[in-house]
Amino acid sequence: MRILLTNDDGIHAPGLEVLEQIAAQFSDDVWVCAPSEEQSGAGHSLTLNRPVRLQKFSERRFAVTGTPTDAVSMGLRQVLDSPPDLILSGVNRGANLGDDITYSGTAAAAMEGALAGIRSIALSQVISPETRGTDAEFTAALEWANKVIAPLVDAPFGNRTLLNVNFPPAEARGIRITRQGFHDYSRGSVVEGTDPRGLRYFWFGLHPIEHTLDHGTDLEAIADGFVTVTPLQLDLTHYPTIDNLAGRFED
Repeated sequence: MRILLTNDDGIHAPGLEVLEQIAAQFSDDVWVCAPSEEQSGAGHSLTLNRPVRLQKFSERRFAVTGTPTDAVSMGLRQVLDSPPDLILSGVNRGANLGDDITYSGTAAAAMEGALAGIRSIALSQVISPETRGTDAEFTAALEWANKVIAPLVDAPFGNRTLLNVNFPPAEARGIRITRQGFHDYSRGSVVEGTDPRGLRYFWFGLHPIEHTLDHGTDLEAIADGFVTVTPLQLDLTHYPTIDNLAGRFED
């Protein structure tokens, strides 16, 4: 099995090293094509206003001066001579839960793989204040990734779908299949400051955002200490609204 690895934290991120250890349990044909620098929050964006450069570190390890989407695209079109059987994105240092998925470069890399018809999985490690900056940050991912990925290697994936996996910050209680939760982003923050020249600047705050732990969501399962596996689809159409809108435009 050929596996392509990528992420949004960059080619030198510790989570990518963790992902390489995970992938080695499934194959010795593992390739890396990741952003050269951190691209957190890049979402499913392409670099269109400047050239993208490809740097080769070793036979199967490459970096791209662009977004996670760029990295997957370059991996499929320039690095590999044949499509991979599996794309793994991560392991992100931090959660990608609820509506955060729409901002996530980690999830976006898996989306690009799904668009290409390749089985794709995004993996993220929730970090707690107790584990932040310690050797225990990725303990749950290292312990549970094999148990999550192994059943998915030959599982049927729907067309243009991907899986979003999150590992809890402490010892996991098991694995739950979940739906995407909801954050209340109206309660987010923008922090204002003044630079040394007296000019104002703004920094998007990363303070905790309130959410409701609805039953069956990834947010609830992580709060309960479970690994979450959330199937996602790239079809954003809200089908119940189609008939409602069509009726408003009938002659």
